[in-house]
Order: sequence, then structure tokens, then C-alpha cells
Amino acid sequence: MSAWQLPFVRPASLADRHFSTVIVGAGINGVGVFRDLSLQRVDCLIVDKGDFGAGASSAPSRMIHGGLRYLENGSFSLVAEATRERNLLLRNAPHLVRPLKTVVPLANFFGGLMSSALKFFGRTPPQRTRGLLAVALGLRLYDILGRRQRVMPGHRISRVPTNDRGLFRAAIRWTATFFDAWISHPEWLILELIGDACRDQPRSAAANYCRVMGCAGNILTLRDELTGALVRVTADTVVNATGAWLDRSAAVLGGAGPRVMGTKGSHLVLDHPALRDALDGRMAYFEAVDGRVCIVYPFLDRVLVGSTDIPVEDPDQIVTEPAEVDYLIDVLREVFPNMAFGRDHVVYTYVGVRPLARSDADKPGQISRDHSVVVDPPSATRDIPIVGLVGGKWTTFRSLAEEATTEVLQLLGRSRTASTELLPIGGGADLPADAAATERFIEKMTASGMGRARAQNLLARYGSKALSLAQRLAASGDVPLQHAPDYSAAELSYLCLETGVVHLDDLVIRRTLLAIRGLVTDAALAEISGIAAEALGWDAARAHKELRTCATALREHHNVRLQAVAPDVEPSFDASLMASSALGQS
Repeated sequence: MSAWQLPFVRPASLADRHFSTVIVGAGINGVGVFRDLSLQRVDCLIVDKGDFGAGASSAPSRMIHGGLRYLENGSFSLVAEATRERNLLLRNAPHLVRPLKTVVPLANFFGGLMSSALKFFGRTPPQRTRGLLAVALGLRLYDILGRRQRVMPGHRISRVPTNDRGLFRAAIRWTATFFDAWISHPEWLILELIGDACRDQPRSAAANYCRVMGCAGNILTLRDELTGALVRVTADTVVNATGAWLDRSAAVLGGAGPRVMGTKGSHLVLDHPALRDALDGRMAYFEAVDGRVCIVYPFLDRVLVGSTDIPVEDPDQIVTEPAEVDYLIDVLREVFPNMAFGRDHVVYTYVGVRPLARSDADKPGQISRDHSVVVDPPSATRDIPIVGLVGGKWTTFRSLAEEATTEVLQLLGRSRTASTELLPIGGGADLPADAAATERFIEKMTASGMGRARAQNLLARYGSKALSLAQRLAASGDVPLQHAPDYSAAELSYLCLETGVVHLDDLVIRRTLLAIRGLVTDAALAEISGIAAEALGWDAARAHKELRTCATALREHHNVRLQAVAPDVEPSFDASLMASSALGQS
């Protein structure tokens, strides 16, 4: 296989190549277009100035949902679309997307009816918590709009169960229960979509850390963010899928604007076993005193809490501020008064910028989460059209990509030949459908000598792809990491070599679930750095730089408790020897 056929490439291999479409922005929406166009046999290049999915696409609430609260704004078509797409993702990516039972605590009967009505008609109401009747009406409509491809039960409302009387505040009298979904590893689904695309169209390619510098005629100039080298490619069309960066990218490409604005959403991940146990697999969906809708649910062995909704000007300059951490902790204390919450429970924070269509709404929560596709025709300096993706939300990526793909196909004079609607994603294809089939699948994985618990973990991470991966790992020696035993050195090496890893934080934060689960310690990070260094051929200086940069990002942007790594001290270890030790070799 020649280098240009590999899914993940560096810009140097792209020099002077022609693509029918170049997609700028490798978040979930851009990758959705990449996958759909490649399915139509259109040769595509997707590039991103950072890592794949490193922007807002790696920082959602990890919910796959229809947007219950959007009903108040009259966004019925958006809710119908989002609930349908939620249902499709449960079918197409069941290894990563799973049902999420959700409970809404209710303290009164009539509250919020007038507020909801005023919001529906575009007025700003006085804030009042929604009561049973308003929530019941909303959930009834939610079930109706989400009936297409539905695989989950409808909602129900009941008196607070005995087990929950100690969970919520004493004023709570009823709970409403409905189902949405959650995704365990959104960044991995993005990589799976890229892999599926390049399987369907081997001439397609993906390059991270590759910045578009300009477009003149039909030539795009790309810069390798690692080396600074410039290369040129030609294209027939361009797709701008850069989300909150859409207007900035449009300026570089010679397109129109402004079209988008951004609000940041910060989330906390807690190590709080008592709360996790009390939630019993459910999400609590509630309003804070200020009217902001918040969520709390068990995420793997942690608890995820979100989120804030704050307007921002520069999507490159965002962090979770201490005031946001305090706000979310205060919300937890308000809703769960019988439990203690403090900063010591927080093991990880993350923040992303929601790409929203420009609006003059009074509050961020009132801005539509809908999306649109716009076309900038050729100009005096640019010979090719630009298709722009405005707005959107994680759950609806497939339908937005379908709309954009249809537009691109028309511009190319081509026809759609296949649909992504019922197409499995990555390890969601041929996944065991029931307990008996799952047991047979695990037996095949353990036949190579792998332990049962390890096989189950790989199945949960990679779906049906876990079988071939298990055989590969077993053949190379699947030795658990000393300081992060949920992963092995062989598994990390596989991720480094075959998923486009460039920097250590790509591996730690996005290719694995170690960071978000609060499992990255100083010792674990050093161990992982040594394995990455050997797999990617880093010398000692590069390994030290990557270790320092990753530790800084985790400490300053994710509130992980790590020591600072001195920038002017050479590492005291040889990367290859450290990796050999981690692999259990002498």
C-alpha cells in the first residue's frame, strides 16, 4: 500500500495532489462530511490545524440527545431531527452510544407554564422552575417527535421512589423519567468515521496539525504545523467545517462572514462514589436557581457534571475558570443537599465552544442549536466554491453532513449513490446482538490467552474491532501498564502507530479514556511518554518536551493534579529504555 492510501498522512505526502473536495476542520461535522462524500466515491482530503476532534467535538456533555429544552423555543423540527439521529446512533454505533435513563426532579405542579409560553413566543419570562404539568407536556411531545427509529421506552411520571428520597432535596415530590443516550468516547467515533471513509474511498486522506494558509484559483496552501513546511494541493470544492472558527477560516479561504458566534460549556468529572451509586445508572436533569439546565450522570467509574453556557469571542483562548467550577459545585449542593461536594472531588475539567449561528437572543440558552449549509461562489481570487457548515450539535452531525454532501455533489455534477442513515460506524458493524452472541465473541478473544476482564474492556472500547485487536495484542505481549493497568503497552503502541498520534496529549487525552477518568498521575504520564517515544521514534529531548507540554495542558486546562516539568532540565531517562521497562523487557 503506497503512502497516499493510508488514512492518516503528513502534509509532505500531499504535495501537488488533486482532490475533488478539501474539508477544513476535522471535528465531528467535518468528519461526517468526509465519511459521506467518501461513501459516494468522492476523493477527499480533510485537514485540521490541531488534532482530529480536538476542538468542541472532544468537549461535549457526551450526551446523544434530542434537546428537550429546545421545545420551549419552538424548535420542533430540530428536536425531531435530533431524536431521530439519536435513535440512529444507538443502532449504528452501539459499542459507543448507549441508552441513558434520565430523571427530572419536580417540586411543584403548575410551575413554569407561563414561562414556557412566553419563551415559545419569543419573550423573556421571569425565571421559575418548571413543574410537573409543563414537564409532562414537554415529554409527551418529545416522545412523539422522537418516534422514528425509536428503540427506547417512553416517559413516565411518578411519586419520588423511596430510594430517591434521600438523594434530592426534601421539596421534590415527583420524578419524571425518560430516555436519551450517552457516548463513552466521542473522539474514538470520529477516528472510526475517518477509517470507514478511507476504506470506502482509498484515495481519501486525513492530516492533522495541518493548517490552511490560503486559497487562490483552485490551489490551497497547507502548512505542516510540526515542521512549518508548505505544500500545495488543488481541489474542485472546499468545505469549511471549522465550527466556532468558521468566520476565521472563511477569511483565510476568501469566503463571506460573519456567520457564527460561540458559547463555552465547561464540565466537571468527579470521583464521588456515593453520588454515582445513588444515581444508579441514571442522569439527573434539572434546573439551577438561575434557570440554567444542568446534568449529572454516571460516566464510566466517575460522575460527569455540566455545563455552563457563556458567550466567548476567541475560541482559542478558553479555559474552565475557577468561578465555573464553584458554580457547578454549588448547583450540586443545591440539588443533592444530603451529600458533600468540594473541589477535592474534581479529577478533571474540560471546556469547548459551541458553534452557534449569529443571534441577538438575550440569553445564550435561547440561541438556536439548529444548523444550515451555505455556499460562497467563486470570487475574483478563488475559482472554486466554498460550502460552509453553520451551527449544529454533536447528535445531528450525520444529517448535517448529509445536507452538506448533497450540496457538494451538486457542485461536482455527481449523484448520491448510498446513504449513511443505516450504515454502522466502525466497531458498531457486526457487533454481537445478544448475551449469547457476546459470550461467543468473548470466547474467541480469550482463545488467544487474553483474560476475560481484559477482553470485555476491549469489546467496550472497540466493538467488533476488538477481536482482531485482541489477537494482535496477544501476539505482541499484552502487558498492563504499571501505573495505568486499564491499558497495555502494546495497546498504546497500536494507538500511536495507526490512529494519527502526533503529540503525547493526542494519546493521553483523546485516544484513551485515562485523562477524563482522572487516572493520569505523574508516574503514569512518564510511563506513557516512554511508550509513545519508542513507538513514534522520539529522541530523549522530544520525549521530554512532549511530557512537559502534555503535563502543562492537563494541569492548566483540565485541572489535573500533576507536578510541573522543568523546561530547562534534560530528562534523566533514555526513552527507549523506559519504554522497554514499561513493556516488561530487560
